[in-house]
Amino acid sequence: MKTTGTDRIFTGTVYTILIVCSLVVLLPFLYVVLVSFATKHEVLSRGFFLFPKEWTLNSYQFLFREHNFLKAFQNSLWITFVGTVINMILTSLMAYALAKRWLVGRKTINLLVLITMLFNGGIISTYLVVNGLHLLDTYWSIWLTGAIAPFHLIVMRSFFQSFPIELEESSRMDGCGELRLFWNIVVPLSMPAIATFTLFYMVQNWNTFFNALIYINDSDKWPLQVYLRQMLIEAADSSMSLDIEGFEYGPPVKMATVIVTAVPLLIVYPFLQKYFNKGMLLGSVKG
Repeated sequence: MKTTGTDRIFTGTVYTILIVCSLVVLLPFLYVVLVSFATKHEVLSRGFFLFPKEWTLNSYQFLFREHNFLKAFQNSLWITFVGTVINMILTSLMAYALAKRWLVGRKTINLLVLITMLFNGGIISTYLVVNGLHLLDTYWSIWLTGAIAPFHLIVMRSFFQSFPIELEESSRMDGCGELRLFWNIVVPLSMPAIATFTLFYMVQNWNTFFNALIYINDSDKWPLQVYLRQMLIEAADSSMSLDIEGFEYGPPVKMATVIVTAVPLLIVYPFLQKYFNKGMLLGSVKG
């Protein structure tokens, strides 16, 4: 097919816009990475720059010697792992049940799920419930309050509804019970959906901040995001800006903390990418 001059201009314009948008997104990230390898004196004296004159690993060495940072990193890993397991088990089981048209009360439950997407109980009432269940200062206050995301549940339900009824009937004729049918048939065929929402829930749990700030008062149980907030507060107070070794919570340390916080998700994403790309079309096409 022959391309015209108008087509070339249009293609060139599209590529130019995409390149500019990519640079706008990439530049702040690149700045954060490079500043983390600079010295505090250079950051404060030079202002904006991309390539440090003096490269150093002092910020990362400080972080990995800092007990509070290592503890917060460990807490975030635990919150993310257990929380994602809870999220996926409850979401997939509930979505599978709601995909069954013969389920008694299915329409009512679906309506209640939809209502939670529009309204919630509010911060005060949720806090009172968490406090009444004696969950304050425990990770259950984070895991249970965000156990099922309504939007993820609805999309996964639509995915399960796209399964042919003949597959279910033939499995039952072979003696499969409901749990065995779900585990041996549905789960293997649902890997794109499971991988997609696993990634979404991992990001949600890894970035948990507000719930942890409200429900977790014990500093030994803080996740990384709350630790980073505390670091910024301490850095703003000149009387608290030095640790016992005299290394300041300067810009390089803050940037290094941001980079280390983002690394686990950057490592996990490539392993889920092939499923994630398929899962982005969940519920849009009936199979």
